[in-house]
Amino acid sequence: MIENGATDRRQAMNFAREIETLIRARYPLLYIVSAEEARMQELLVDIAQRRQKRVFEWSVSTGVVPAGTSIQSQKHRNAPTRDPLLALDQVIDQVEPALFVFKDFHPFLAKSNHAVVRKLKEIALQLKNSFKTIILVSPVLEIPVELEKEITVLNFPLPAREDLSALLDKIVEDLKQVKQVKIELDDAGRERLLQAALGLTLGEAENVFAKIIVKDGRLSGEDVNEVLAEKQQIIRKSGLLEYYATNETFSHVGGLAVLKEWLQKRAVAFSAEAHAFGLPAPKGILLLGVQGCGKSLCAKAVSCLWQLPLLRFDMGRMFGSLVGSSEENVRRAIAVAESVAPAILWVDEIDKAFAGAQGSGVSDGGTTARVFGTFLTWLSEKTAPVFVVATANDISQLPPELLRKGRFDEIFFVDLPTADERREIFGIHLAKRGRDAGQFDLEALIAASESFSGAEIEQAIISALYDAFYARNELTAEHVLEALCQAVPLARTMDEHIDRLRKWAVGRARHASALRAP
Repeated sequence: MIENGATDRRQAMNFAREIETLIRARYPLLYIVSAEEARMQELLVDIAQRRQKRVFEWSVSTGVVPAGTSIQSQKHRNAPTRDPLLALDQVIDQVEPALFVFKDFHPFLAKSNHAVVRKLKEIALQLKNSFKTIILVSPVLEIPVELEKEITVLNFPLPAREDLSALLDKIVEDLKQVKQVKIELDDAGRERLLQAALGLTLGEAENVFAKIIVKDGRLSGEDVNEVLAEKQQIIRKSGLLEYYATNETFSHVGGLAVLKEWLQKRAVAFSAEAHAFGLPAPKGILLLGVQGCGKSLCAKAVSCLWQLPLLRFDMGRMFGSLVGSSEENVRRAIAVAESVAPAILWVDEIDKAFAGAQGSGVSDGGTTARVFGTFLTWLSEKTAPVFVVATANDISQLPPELLRKGRFDEIFFVDLPTADERREIFGIHLAKRGRDAGQFDLEALIAASESFSGAEIEQAIISALYDAFYARNELTAEHVLEALCQAVPLARTMDEHIDRLRKWAVGRARHASALRAP
């Protein structure tokens, strides 16, 4: 996504300016949260050269050594300073202006390492009157209470589109010397590949580009799925979101013409032309309506239409037993979704996830309300291109705050399929099972399936297939009619509930189908 790439570039430039400003202002301790040590160190070396400072790095395996020292270079190892206390002593002993990059120092900031924490606090007071800065670089944030007032925390942004583009250029240039590898990257293919790679670190992007080359013997813009598979690994490692691989397309969705058209128009919002035109990335939609009418299927189909990873947000995974852990889990899940953006976040049955949020103070000590508040704030304030698809069956369970303008781009009401939509649904499900809908009496099937949802029509066809197979006959319209007659659609048992949904939708939601108004 061009817009996201431009935003990332601005963030990277702002970060570089911010860290240089802090160094010039003699902030003693900086804590940078990042897993990209090499890219972070490259930036710090560049700043140090401009400020005429030396750069030293520390790790538990090498001790304090000049920045860029190879781990294989034994002569440059400083074994005594592997001890963090001795390493901090060397910071004090250094006379010249310098930056000290401490890698993965967070385990030494635990309460059990009180001597290290105390030493770091004392050094921080001395560094304020010097031209030296300690920079802690770690993928996790762990700050002891004693150092909260001394440490400044920064989050290192992921590579911008320009960074990934430069990496791709380098790979393509290197591959020109390899005759066995074909380069099939036109402008559109290159754009697809870079858009899919947004959200990866440079190391992850390099790995996945190499995987494409080794696997296919070529590099082309058609290998987007390989890049999405790399993002799938990131999501799996988080343990909070589920990567939902799907082959569903809108050709498998019957009816819902207005919703399909709305989503189709937003697909072009991810192009360079759309960004130049001033279009922002779409924020999300809430699909409200009758069960089994295609809400979840649409969430899966959007992923294929836009060629973006689909992440399932399972609220059950968010709730932990420790106080505050549930809210932290939601924040981590959101951070993972944003790290692989552009992506689609699917929140299925959001009404059940946040049911009881208003009475949460009595039922669960306010945990649900706090989790809901965290999620709502993110919905309104998010800038990362994470498109949220939320589905709900019961409006009475939805907190009013969720429906406020600004949370979603649009709220769609999904009703029971009309006669024409049922004809389309029968055609889709018969074709899925190798049958020609033209060989069936569709008018009779449409008449018999009044008040049936799409899911119920599919189940009737499956039931008819079982009956036909058991009788050793080919499937006919009579088998399907028999299955429809035996089934009791949900709409008959929940008529009042559906009526209430339809009345609520008038003036509050757009109808997903162009064939009738709610």
